[in-house]
Amino acid sequence: MDWPRHAQVHGQELCSQRPEENKMDALKMVVIAASCLIILENFVVLSAIIRKVRARRWVYSCLASITLSDLLAGIAYLINLCLSGSRTFQLSVNMWFLREGVLFVALAASTFSLLVTAIERYSAMVRPIAENERSKTIRLRGLILFCWGLAILISLLPLLGWNCLCEVSSCSTLLPLYSKKYILFSVAMFSIILVGVVSLYASIFIRVQQSAKQAFSRSSHQKSIRLLHMVLLILFAFLICWIPLFILLVMDIFWANKMGELHKMFGWFLTLAVINSFINPIIYSLRSTEVRRAVAELLCCCCIRAGWHGPKSCLAMGEVISSNSTGTESSLKLRESIRSVAGPILLGSLALPSGSF
Repeated sequence: MDWPRHAQVHGQELCSQRPEENKMDALKMVVIAASCLIILENFVVLSAIIRKVRARRWVYSCLASITLSDLLAGIAYLINLCLSGSRTFQLSVNMWFLREGVLFVALAASTFSLLVTAIERYSAMVRPIAENERSKTIRLRGLILFCWGLAILISLLPLLGWNCLCEVSSCSTLLPLYSKKYILFSVAMFSIILVGVVSLYASIFIRVQQSAKQAFSRSSHQKSIRLLHMVLLILFAFLICWIPLFILLVMDIFWANKMGELHKMFGWFLTLAVINSFINPIIYSLRSTEVRRAVAELLCCCCIRAGWHGPKSCLAMGEVISSNSTGTESSLKLRESIRSVAGPILLGSLALPSGSF
């Protein structure tokens, strides 16, 4: 399908207003390298979570979902960079919808994951439900799969027909083939979800303040508070990074003729939104001892197998990480896992091949 005339005009105007897409090659290469870093760090964190902490607590299923959406956002942004500017019109209309839709999938999945995490935190700390950990984890994973399916469906709506190809007057200027009604629907839906998430966490904080003086397990309470702080940091980073883009999209819907120089800011606001995918893995690693330990164990195992570091240096790193945690059992698991990888390698290095003398 060929590009509509109005989309070509809008696209050429946007390309001329964004010189960084066609002329600033050095800056673009730096941004591409940063996108690759985002993909790499989210892949490492996701692999560590799936490999080591997938069966321990339900919350890590939520973290894995958010990390997967961040990984997808990094991939979508990299694709967007490589196929932007003058190369946009080399794409078919359907390919353009797919290019933009991947980023919508990442945004929707991340928003839904934040909502699921908030609901589970609320049910655990404010309205506890008698339910064993296994059934809760199964139910939660089913809900996460449903959220991903819904995110994919929402992102495919423009490709399935909710676009402005037959109604030029309803087209967005920032996203020329997207209907303003679809963008308004998406922004409104995400905003309502985020307001609900903030409200849930406000209720949780009120509950925590009221129950602070009650007698219950101090260690369990501290662990819940640490987990709550980590999730709140993730939510805060999401709001800071994505709200400017939401505001710009709303302005494009209602004040398209008065946007002027704000069109130039679209690429930078999109970059700010993707920076959220760079921040989240850092939050996991700094705020969660188990995630930090799992990442360190994964990296140590990879270094040992690649021959970059010996088992002793990795064991020393495990001791440092374990000394910052309170779980003796987990630190023993870390050392045991490293030894399980290092053992065969050491034995293989000691074994002399036949005919070596």
